[in-house]
Amino acid sequence: MNSLYISKGNYLSAILRSNKTVFTTEDIALLWHESLSPKTLVRINYYVKQGELIPLRRGIYAKDANYNKLELATRIITPAYVSFETILAREGVIFQFYMPIFVASYTTRQLLVDKQVYTYRKIKRKILLTPLGVEHTNETSSAVLERALLDTLYVGALSYFDNLRSVNWELLFSILPIYTNRQLEKKAEKLYKDSQTSP
Repeated sequence: MNSLYISKGNYLSAILRSNKTVFTTEDIALLWHESLSPKTLVRINYYVKQGELIPLRRGIYAKDANYNKLELATRIITPAYVSFETILAREGVIFQFYMPIFVASYTTRQLLVDKQVYTYRKIKRKILLTPLGVEHTNETSSAVLERALLDTLYVGALSYFDNLRSVNWELLFSILPIYTNRQLEKKAEKLYKDSQTSP
């Protein structure tokens, strides 16, 4: 559909109909079938002033206040996927609740956006770009439990886990080779042995 066929009222509806809850300026230009131009930015700024778009960070917007924070986490810095304590807590592997959203990326950084802390931890780009154990749902990339556990061991973020009963060890050991890290292999093997002897 050419931008010539998008009427004035349909620019906003194109955003509202999207499955995304968070948009970059490039995302919006694509929805409008336009190249990113000053005219596009003027229109985006108009919708911000009208309260129809919520500015989150420079060049990133939400269509309402109920946007998906995990989706935002993987749009602020790319490539990235949600992992570490965020996934482990969700899956019941650790019982402590952590306020920050933890993300695997190519850089280490902590950001505060709309009262939410986003903590990015650096892992090697080769690992980051390997899709094994990363799911893509609801416009968000997230590690499965087993990859999140390996990521956490890899960066040394945690050494104790409350509940390993839900871990698929066969899957975990199939993901393990992407790290090419002997120390991580030893940690995973010890964790597996400990899980088999724990009540």
